[in-house]
Amino acid sequence: MAEENPPRATRGGAARHRVPATGQPPGQDRATRAARRLARARRRRRWAVEGVAALAGLLALVGYVHWWSEPKREQQAEPDGLPAVVGRPSLPSNGPTAPAVPGLRPRERPPSPSPVPTPSPTSATPSGESVLLTVDRTDIPATVDLTEVGDRDWVHWGLGGAGTTVRKRDGSAEIRDLGGRGERGGWDGNQELFRWRDGAPVRSTETTPDGVYTCGAGSGFSLAVVADGQPRTATVYLGVWMARGRLEARLSGGGPSRTLRLEERHTSQSTGATIRFQAPKGTRLLLSWTVEESFTPHCGNVGLQAVALR
Repeated sequence: MAEENPPRATRGGAARHRVPATGQPPGQDRATRAARRLARARRRRRWAVEGVAALAGLLALVGYVHWWSEPKREQQAEPDGLPAVVGRPSLPSNGPTAPAVPGLRPRERPPSPSPVPTPSPTSATPSGESVLLTVDRTDIPATVDLTEVGDRDWVHWGLGGAGTTVRKRDGSAEIRDLGGRGERGGWDGNQELFRWRDGAPVRSTETTPDGVYTCGAGSGFSLAVVADGQPRTATVYLGVWMARGRLEARLSGGGPSRTLRLEERHTSQSTGATIRFQAPKGTRLLLSWTVEESFTPHCGNVGLQAVALR
């Protein structure tokens, strides 16, 4: 008995079966579609991660630019108003110290006003002898040769410590140290160097930055130079550290007096005070170099290096 639905013959004589349009078996087609969906999901996740990373990078860049453009906070000052980076001198001691790092070199400092000149620097004593007294401020060279500038007499203070004084061997001995108020300290931070070849008790030295100083308002040095009746020039090498110093010059026999001030509020400064004088023999040129005002409680001071007479 013949089958009710016999397979139709094809051109080749073989039976034709229905095949999916994709040309793949049904199970494999479902796997392909699942793989494609998984790939699309992975791409979407990758795009999302990349977007988040790009946004984070942009935010970081904006924050960095904002931080960079903000003004930096200034360095905090200490209670006395002195910036922490500025060096200070130690308290007076018998040995040299290095108290300050000068912020201004001698030839770079701003000019300070010179003493106000008087109309008549020369006067006369009752006996008719001439009396002369002038004070001028001059820059100090990088190296001072005391043998040359002090051909009559010279004195240097602080070589290796506050208690050391060297003076010209066989000099006139007309320069006198009368002491002064305040304890002296030695330091080796002067901006200029000194040398000599005719000293005592130290015969010679190549160069030394040493000097002495004394702290606090009212403290200072008292010096004298003996007059011989002839015109003389005395140069005092001095300085200040965060203070205003006052140099007063007068003659023991009366007559004119002169004042010079040196001020530095933030660091150290030095100068030469050139004093030209003439007075009767035996009288004295009296010099007082003191702290008129201190701008810090940490040892605002006046310093002294040398005096040369010619």
